[in-house]
Amino acid sequence: MDEAYTGSTIGDGGADSESEDSSRIDVADTVFLEILKDENDGLAERHWTSPGMAAILQATVNSPQSDRLKQILKITPQLLDMYFAIASHEVNDSLICALIPLIMSRNDTIFPEKRFTYEVRKRLLEFMLSAFQRSPNFIALLKKPIMDRLGEAYDSPAKTELALQLCWAIGEHGGGGESHKDAARELFENLELLLYENLSSSRLGLRESALSSNGENSRKLSQSRLLCFVVTAITKLATCHRELLPRARVSLGKVARSRISDSRVWRRARDYLGLLSEPAISLSIFGTSRPPHGHMQKPGTVNWSEGGTKMIAHIPFYILGQQEGPPFHDFSFADVLPKR
Repeated sequence: MDEAYTGSTIGDGGADSESEDSSRIDVADTVFLEILKDENDGLAERHWTSPGMAAILQATVNSPQSDRLKQILKITPQLLDMYFAIASHEVNDSLICALIPLIMSRNDTIFPEKRFTYEVRKRLLEFMLSAFQRSPNFIALLKKPIMDRLGEAYDSPAKTELALQLCWAIGEHGGGGESHKDAARELFENLELLLYENLSSSRLGLRESALSSNGENSRKLSQSRLLCFVVTAITKLATCHRELLPRARVSLGKVARSRISDSRVWRRARDYLGLLSEPAISLSIFGTSRPPHGHMQKPGTVNWSEGGTKMIAHIPFYILGQQEGPPFHDFSFADVLPKR
């Protein structure tokens, strides 16, 4: 097995071992043995958390990059583009569904070079979101790993970003669709838990001194950003699954009354709470833009791909834009969608 992976053999130092002229590898090299052991186990996750690998990564980051390493860092994102393009067109849904949890687990275990990390993580998240767009039922099928990632939202910045993207996908695709009510309810409960945990820590933050470090400010901004996405996901889930509407009103009401330090969060909850009292308007704003397979799009639901040709004078975008008072003109989608 070792020879299959390395082209060499590991001698045991016994009398029957190969001669010194052969390609034997010194067993005293504990770092190599740790890497080899993990390769033979199929690159298990402990490969990245082992002391040997941590030492290698630290030494690599602190030393000048070799030409070979620079080329590897440059070509890897391009290889990922090709890999994901082939997977999207040639691989069946069951394999794509099995690939998504692996992407989630690897999102936080990337070689720590700033630009490389950004490029690779961007491609991982884009592929995951495109898979959910193509097959929204993946969200229901993968509810367990998704809920696990939501529970790790503040373990690291990378996991926070992953949780944020998952919140968006849950809300955008209705927790897997109208036919997956049980999965949507479980995902909704996890969003509630994440919301209430963050509300508690945000209230504690109000008692802290106004003077705080840059790291603390960054953490609070990240927390507020995630809370905004959680509030939106809860609202969208309740719009798609009307049986969740009473619980959503309770959750949004608690946020609106909390007056946490970042006003964007409680104002968003307050505005969404008002919109939920108008079913037609809330459906057009928060309803899924893609109708379930075999169903016609519901009246009033916005198809954002046709946004440049639609008028939305009946939708109070001044509320969503956090502006006070009535709008002074009718908006079109061209006013809110980026121009290409």
